[in-house]
Amino acid sequence: MAVASDQTSATEAAAAERGRPADPPPPALSALGWARWTWRTLTSMRTALILLFLLAVGAIPGSMLPQRGVSVEQVRNYFLEHPELAPWLDRFYLFDVYSSPWYAAIYLLLFVSLTGCVLPRALAHYRAMRARPPRTPRNLGRLPYSATFTASAPPARVLGEARTLLRRHRTETETDGRTGAAALSAETGYLRETGNVLFHLALLGLLAALATGSFLGYRGNMLVVEGDGFANAVTSYDSYFPGTAVDPADLQPFSFTLEEFQATYVEEGRLSGQAASFSADLAYRASPEAPERRHTLEVNKPLSVGGAQVYLLGHGYAPEFRVENARGEVVFDQPVPFISREERTFTSDGVVKVPDAGEQQLGFTGVFLPSAAEGPQGDLVSEFPAPRDPVVTLTGYRGDLGLGDGSSQSVFELQTEDMTGLGESPELRPGESWKLPDGAGTITFTGYRDYISMQVNSNPARVPALAAASAAVLGLLATLFVRPRRVWVRATPRPDGRTAVEVAGLGKSENAALTADFHRFATSLRDRLRDGPATETGTKE
Repeated sequence: MAVASDQTSATEAAAAERGRPADPPPPALSALGWARWTWRTLTSMRTALILLFLLAVGAIPGSMLPQRGVSVEQVRNYFLEHPELAPWLDRFYLFDVYSSPWYAAIYLLLFVSLTGCVLPRALAHYRAMRARPPRTPRNLGRLPYSATFTASAPPARVLGEARTLLRRHRTETETDGRTGAAALSAETGYLRETGNVLFHLALLGLLAALATGSFLGYRGNMLVVEGDGFANAVTSYDSYFPGTAVDPADLQPFSFTLEEFQATYVEEGRLSGQAASFSADLAYRASPEAPERRHTLEVNKPLSVGGAQVYLLGHGYAPEFRVENARGEVVFDQPVPFISREERTFTSDGVVKVPDAGEQQLGFTGVFLPSAAEGPQGDLVSEFPAPRDPVVTLTGYRGDLGLGDGSSQSVFELQTEDMTGLGESPELRPGESWKLPDGAGTITFTGYRDYISMQVNSNPARVPALAAASAAVLGLLATLFVRPRRVWVRATPRPDGRTAVEVAGLGKSENAALTADFHRFATSLRDRLRDGPATETGTKE
């Protein structure tokens, strides 16, 4: 309080020296005043550009880091490869960028800001389109382009010929009753601002369509082994992300069977091992009563059924194992999907769990090598992604798998705290077996199948989003290529019976083509009026 009193006294003393009373302090803003200031700041074009920039920056982690909504397996692999960094990234929703609270906040603020910017601008443009062209300036010679000449035609004919040449312009005429001068003002190029408004309205519509799709749509990821089927139900998905208003009972009732998957790779040269093509043959039904149809699923060639799209995301190998217990009974016989740790060679890791092996359960961690070869250091590696020489190596455990304690457990994770190690298997090729120690049984590597990872995406706002994006492109084209301009023509009678004609033009952007258009118009008007020698008195460009 003492500091404030000193400042007030200093202000009053300075004002007394100047001989006038001190200005009263500005009144404090009321709640309504703060609300108006906040709204004006939020709906300014500067704020909209800042939010658009933040939205783009926020999308960068979504393109650089794996996202759960696209591939849960890749996120899991990232956690395995970066066990210390991944939990910190996950705290900031960097594996769920587009559904994170901070990205949603930027999105909503941008939507509100664009609404406050674009709607008033659209209304102002509508009023401008219905308004009359601007009146003819008093001194046309001051405009960027102007030309004057004389003609024997009366002012009425001058304006008539000018109106003919400017037939695509909106025109307005005016007459000076005192001097007899007549003037015509013309304007064109409204589509430029229309395109600008259309672009921003389309951007607003695109944001609304994306929000609607997120609210009413859903997506889910699943892994399907060759020969197995899939029915579109929540329980069939490995991961499911519904919109807020999606009822699981309303999912499209389609189903399909993965009959065969084919992958080809470059065999030789510098690009050896690089994928050349992926294709999956599907037999599907749009509903249980619908006839069976076939579709070849490829990258960027999804299956569209019932308003949903089924995309091919990736593929891998599912080694097949048969496990016999100590009494020789088959207690496990099925393929097990292994997750590739690297795309170049498709060396894959997986877990085999056998809960019905007897008194003690069995578990195995394994490595699948599609094309086994000896590495530079004598270790076993895969040298090619195609299955030229498939080999599996296993590490066995016996005990309690921890499946009955009620806790969720990933199928790619083996909890060995309550288990005893059984050692490592030899290199197993298709048809070869490993007899487990201590009479625990036998596991046989019987072969392998391909599997594909897929995503089902249902978005009812997909067509409106496409329409909005197309409208944005059209608006941008109009903004880039339409040239708004204004033209004025004044015809003044002279005492010698001739008519002095003044032509002027103004463009809203600096463009050499506009100057050429203005000059072409003035020359054409002069030639139309020339029924005898005309005198050109001056030109300014």
